[in-house]
Amino acid sequence: MAKEDVVLLDFWASPFGMRARIALALKGIQYEHREEDLRNKSGLLLETNPVHKQIPVLIHKGKAVCESLILVEYIDEVWPHKSPLLPLDPYQRATARFWADFIDKKTCGLETRKVWTAKGEEQEAAKKEFIGSLKLLEGELGNKAYFGGENLGYVDVVLVPMYSWFYAYEKCGNFSIENECPKLIAWARRCLEQESVSKSLPDQEKVYEYALHLKKVFGFE
Repeated sequence: MAKEDVVLLDFWASPFGMRARIALALKGIQYEHREEDLRNKSGLLLETNPVHKQIPVLIHKGKAVCESLILVEYIDEVWPHKSPLLPLDPYQRATARFWADFIDKKTCGLETRKVWTAKGEEQEAAKKEFIGSLKLLEGELGNKAYFGGENLGYVDVVLVPMYSWFYAYEKCGNFSIENECPKLIAWARRCLEQESVSKSLPDQEKVYEYALHLKKVFGFE
């Protein structure tokens, strides 16, 4: 496929954009990566995602696909023969989608951000809920190598980008995710052994510095 047929509008620190990067890398799809300034969004972003005006946006043969979960499923459906992400069994597919939705609501939402933006009781409550959600995910992982079984799959692609933010959460929240969920951290490190993941996720220190910058900009300090 020609590189110009696929364009990804993205932002380096976005875990949602990381999902798209990992999925495209797993499929071996060449694409043009366009970094967005989220405080001065491009005309192309506003045109291709006029409803939410957010990244990531995948533009494939001139047609835009928005929202990261939908986008990852689209990539899997368009290029199904290499590194399939969703299982073929309808029940297993439904289960994978359930956990992907859970991840979006419980580990990526506004309440979760209070782990690194809030203080005092509000922060402690956010930490407790966040750790509880991670423990549920750890239970779902069980003794499997990946959420998808022996191979990295849809839920893995959806969740592992959050690992790049874990260090910022820990530093700002003064706690250890590994102490609470060691099997989940072992899973994340296993995912990072794959080049498609390691090259798609930014350095944790860099993300932490970005989080500190956001705290200053939005007055969370």
